[in-house]
Amino acid sequence: MLVFWKERLVYLATPKTGSTAIEAALGPLASVAIQRPPVLKHTSVRRYWQSFAPFLENAAGEGFTVVAMMREPVDWLGSWYRYRQRDGMRKPENSTRGLSFDDFVEAYLSKQRPPYADVGRQGAFLAPEGARGADRIFCYERIGGLVDFLEDRLDCEIVLPRLNVSPPGAVALSPDTEARLRERLAEDFALHASLT
Repeated sequence: MLVFWKERLVYLATPKTGSTAIEAALGPLASVAIQRPPVLKHTSVRRYWQSFAPFLENAAGEGFTVVAMMREPVDWLGSWYRYRQRDGMRKPENSTRGLSFDDFVEAYLSKQRPPYADVGRQGAFLAPEGARGADRIFCYERIGGLVDFLEDRLDCEIVLPRLNVSPPGAVALSPDTEARLRERLAEDFALHASLT
């Protein structure tokens, strides 16, 4: 999470949407940069409005614009799957080594997700049902839109480094698994479609 005090702007770091690169490029410009632990770095919209917004708005005397990024849901899960195949996983139970992407998504769709598939939902992170969502959500597939917005608001040129990229890997789904995923994450797919 990055807070730009003068510009009254907050960037929320949706996991697996280039947040490490964005924080590396913009962290030095931010008034507050929360990069660790992950539970704070990846503060959800709901947690922001409940905990951080009252503090910031009270101190500033006005509200902040909250922006975040969303990735196409299948691609987002594919990034998680590939990321968790890397060497050096601190928690072996989070590793997806030896699993196909289809197996990973099947586990994600199960009622009791195993640790390696317990990655949440972008829709719940960005636009929780019955609660206030982010003011602006940008599409990861067109990250230039976010960069243009931030360059305009922060009045500077932004060059994003390539950091924390998931390793390559096959991410094919069977038609049945993809159909069930699209049904289960219908709200996420609709939210992403609304950004395009």
